[in-house]
Amino acid sequence: MTVTGLLTKVRSVAGIRSGAGLRRDGYLPLEAYGALGDGRTVALSGADGSIDWWCVPNLDSPPLFDRLLDAEEGGRFVITPDEPYETERRYLPDSNVLETVFTTASGSAKLTESINSGTAGRLPWAELARRIEGINGTVRFQLEMRPGRRGRAASPYQSQIGRHSVFHVGDVLGLLLHSGGVAVDRSDEVVVGSFAVRSGQREVIAVIAGEGEPLVVPPVEDIDERIDVSDAEWRAWAERVAYGGQNRPAFIRSVLVLKLLLFSPSGAIAAAATSSLPEGIGGAKNYDYRYAWVRDAGYTIKAFLAAGAQPEAKAAFTWLLNTPRKKSVSDRLSAGF
Repeated sequence: MTVTGLLTKVRSVAGIRSGAGLRRDGYLPLEAYGALGDGRTVALSGADGSIDWWCVPNLDSPPLFDRLLDAEEGGRFVITPDEPYETERRYLPDSNVLETVFTTASGSAKLTESINSGTAGRLPWAELARRIEGINGTVRFQLEMRPGRRGRAASPYQSQIGRHSVFHVGDVLGLLLHSGGVAVDRSDEVVVGSFAVRSGQREVIAVIAGEGEPLVVPPVEDIDERIDVSDAEWRAWAERVAYGGQNRPAFIRSVLVLKLLLFSPSGAIAAAATSSLPEGIGGAKNYDYRYAWVRDAGYTIKAFLAAGAQPEAKAAFTWLLNTPRKKSVSDRLSAGF
């Protein structure tokens, strides 16, 4: 999975819901994705408003959203205008919070996305938050949240627990939470909905999930606030990067990408956030790139040291030293998490 092109503005005319101007045979080009993360997992958000990859709760967990690998039946979390649109997107400065502006004939709106953290660090649950704000005019959106089948190993279904409709995918429990202006219809397979935002109005939609653990139901207002908290935490971390040379913004962006690939519970560095993408289309080589490869980890540790990111370098190096002692010889070159 490459990250080149994620800083560039993505402009294209897209069709209703499907993003026909961006997708070919149902798939987006990889450079049309932005990455969101919290130190435990990474989600890929497409320029057409579809989150097509997210493993819950960890980088090496089976995917909850996997449209990246299966355009027809894969899981996805879509928020997209219901009329043709153009998009401009960027990361917020020195942050891994992603911003997409949709412009339609009737108005424009901004989508801000984050896998949230708290003021004390990573949350003890997975919180994928999406805020939609009206800029001018009125923009109508369609919503679809379709859990995947975790590699065809589980069948999603919904149950009612108290006042909340909970989705189940294997051992993963989750909620789709939203603010008051969003209307939804739910079934076992999918949640669909619609809403509109006008200038100055905002709606918040989030997926809260965990595996084999109690499910937390935070107020939507807290989720909304944590988008800004997460942005501030990213900026505070980037500010401490020790680099005073030319093109500091590009250097910071590269280090932020590496930071997303550091699995904070162990210090392992994933080779990529995605699974099983072929080395070449139609080729025979097809690896799970969520493994932490010894060579790549070594390069990343060196990059962290060059950036003055000593905690990250130390965590990764400790994992690298300890893991071969716990693995057989055959596992050493591709030790996972």
